[in-house]
Order: sequence, then C-alpha cells, then structure tokens
Amino acid sequence: MSHVNEAARHHEDYSKSQLGFWLYIMTDCILFSVLFATYLVLLPNKNGGPGPSDLFSLPYVLAETMLLLTSSFTSGLALLAAHKNNVKQVLIWLGVTAALGASFVAMKVVEFAKLVHEGHSWTSSAFMSGYFTLVGTHGLHVTIGLLWMIVLFFFVLKRGLINTSVKRLSLFSLFWHFLDIVWIFIFSVVYMIGAI
Repeated sequence: MSHVNEAARHHEDYSKSQLGFWLYIMTDCILFSVLFATYLVLLPNKNGGPGPSDLFSLPYVLAETMLLLTSSFTSGLALLAAHKNNVKQVLIWLGVTAALGASFVAMKVVEFAKLVHEGHSWTSSAFMSGYFTLVGTHGLHVTIGLLWMIVLFFFVLKRGLINTSVKRLSLFSLFWHFLDIVWIFIFSVVYMIGAI
C-alpha cells in the first residue's frame, strides 16, 4: 500500500513540475511575442544605415539553423534512450546535443562580433536594437539550456536514470524543442523575410 502511495506522490510531484514548467514556457512565449512585435515595429527605422538584406548571410544563418534543429533531434534521442534505461546512450546524445548547441552559440557570437566590428552595434539604429535584443535573448536562452544540459549530464552520470533524472530530462527536452521553434520564427521573420 505504501508503495502505491509513494508512486502516486511522485506522479503528483511530476504533474506539478510539468504544470509549472508549462506556465514558464507560456511566459516565455509572451516574452518572445513582445520581442518579435518590437523588432517588426523598429525594423523600418534604420537611421540611414543598412537593413537585413545588407547585413545577414543566409547560408551562414542556415548553417546555424541546421545545427540547432539537429540538436533538437539529438535531445529527443537522449530522452528516448532514457525511457529505454540506457545511461550510456543518454550521456552520448546529451554530449552531442551540447556540442551542437555550443557550436550554434559560437556562430552567433561570431556573427554579433562581426556586425559590431563593422560598426553595426545595437546602438546604431532602432532596427539594430530590435535585432540584437530579439536574437540575443534567444542566444541567452540557448546558453542557459547548455548549462542545464551540463548539470543533467553529471546528474545522470552520478545517479543514473532514476525517476528524477528522467523527469528533468523530459522538461529539458521540452525547453530545448521550444527554443528550436522560436528559432524557426526568428529565421523566418528576421533572416528570410529580411533578405527579400
């Protein structure tokens, strides 16, 4: 009987965690919606400077996109491995996901540094302020996701695939997929439409 109560309590705790996490994701949706709206309002205000089609390289951004989308796939493979109770595969796929995510962040830092070096910082125009804020906020989220992934990696390495590890991995996977969805919108609105 106590085993049933214990299982019910774990399920209830996980349900509360999921609800709390979904509420967090919803607030992040609101945050990114506001940032997208702000970017679109500021887009025409270039202060006599260049616009998106002059600044961004679509092949470069497409490479960033492929890195992030592939990392979403590998994070899903880590979660599948966790449900199969395969610690080694979980650690491998988390490592691959982290490497892909870190490569994405590194490419984004190079892109930002190049823009600033060419004199297009976030203070050059309202458009650039909107761009750096929107894309930078996404990059910050990816960086936080990388830190979370490192903590998860060592948690699984130390404790194995206990219920807590799988729950945390599930929430992380949700967060990582959410970031990919946001990036698809950024790629479409900022880079693809901007290239027209």
